[in-house]
Amino acid sequence: MAKAEKKISSAFIYFFGSFGGILFGYDIGVMTGALPFLQADWHLENAASLVGWITSAVMFGAIFGGALAGQLSDKFGRRKMILMSAIVFMVFSVLSGVSPDMGETSAYYLIIVRMLLGLAVGAASALVPAYMSEMAPASARGRLSGLNQTMIVSGMLLSYVVDFLLKDLPGEWAWRLMLGLAAVPALILFLGVLRLPESPRFLLRKGDEAQARRVLTYIRKNPAEIDQELASIKETAKEERQANSKTSWSTLFSSKYRYLVIAGVGVAAFQQFQGANAIFYYIPLIVQKATGQAASSNLMWPIVQGVILVIGSLVYMWIADKFNRRTLLMVGGAVMGLSFILPAIINWMMPNMNPMTIVVFLCIYVAFYSFTWAPLTWVLVGEIFPLAIRGRASGLASSFNWIGSWLVGLIFPIMTASMPQEAVFAIFGVICILGVIFVKTCVPETRGHTLEEIEEQGTNRGRVKAGNPEN
Repeated sequence: MAKAEKKISSAFIYFFGSFGGILFGYDIGVMTGALPFLQADWHLENAASLVGWITSAVMFGAIFGGALAGQLSDKFGRRKMILMSAIVFMVFSVLSGVSPDMGETSAYYLIIVRMLLGLAVGAASALVPAYMSEMAPASARGRLSGLNQTMIVSGMLLSYVVDFLLKDLPGEWAWRLMLGLAAVPALILFLGVLRLPESPRFLLRKGDEAQARRVLTYIRKNPAEIDQELASIKETAKEERQANSKTSWSTLFSSKYRYLVIAGVGVAAFQQFQGANAIFYYIPLIVQKATGQAASSNLMWPIVQGVILVIGSLVYMWIADKFNRRTLLMVGGAVMGLSFILPAIINWMMPNMNPMTIVVFLCIYVAFYSFTWAPLTWVLVGEIFPLAIRGRASGLASSFNWIGSWLVGLIFPIMTASMPQEAVFAIFGVICILGVIFVKTCVPETRGHTLEEIEEQGTNRGRVKAGNPEN
């Protein structure tokens, strides 16, 4: 007699399906606390370019990790690639923590190891949303998108708390444990994903309809709903095959799609070039430069930023479907820009300004970023690209986002070493305002519109730009 199959709860699937966001967030945040101790241990206080490369190496690797994981997951499956990402994350987290102490050579070793770690970070950032969207019912995709964002910022907050708890250890032990402990959430993810099923969409693509139906019984209650979803997945897969066979990279820049591609990729790029990651990576050093206090004694400030991010992600889940996407992006971008520009103006008018003023404004920036540009960028990218170009256009948007993240992490310490900190943030503030103008002039509203209606906006705009409104 066959052994009865043990069912997996939908809550378990959604929790561990989104747990990759914890890894992603942890590694974004952990260097914030580790860097002051690493600088002191390796005497890198005056090596701005090396500090920038050590910090940004993960993002450089992520540029390639996301694209590589997307292609491999279509061949081997989402679940297997998430497991592989967890293994890579564990290995290179440990190797980061045991970096040899060989002078400047150590910095190059850590840069290379963190680039390889970035492959896993980029893979997680691509695989987790894809897996979640394929497992979630249509009615819950918005909320589960918010759950992924909450997991990411919770991972950041977790890393900030770990950094704070370890700050009183001897300097060498502090930063090594901070980096090495990233292997723990990776191990938890690996053990959790071992029990997760493969996504029904991938199983159907591979011709295993019986297993796809079995997986849907874990996460759907109504048998009729299961039949309807299987039919819908088959139809969508057929449409995607037809679309992919008729498109190429040049299709993205045809008059029909150019408007929507520029809008989606532009928003993804602006999200990073606005400078948010400069705060997340370097807040202890920012406070040190503003107040003169040692960066290693300012590790409470990252926790403050992390709490703001988590609260903001919950606020977004509450307001997501109550306001237009463009309205939230423009309001958020305007306040973010002013939060960067006003300290420079105040400091110019009152040279004896309290140095903590800039930190207060940075908190305002993070608060508005957390419920506008942080989550909405990926909601908009998921909605704006027509089916025919969705795969390539989404990959392009992700690449530009990671390139921006890498460049901000790389150049921020170099900029602050050569000009006043207020001036650096004022530059990012101007970019925020340019982002508002970009949204106002180049981005269509997607809330409440079907994908077909959004595509029609792009088609119409393309015809007008080409001077041919009829054809």
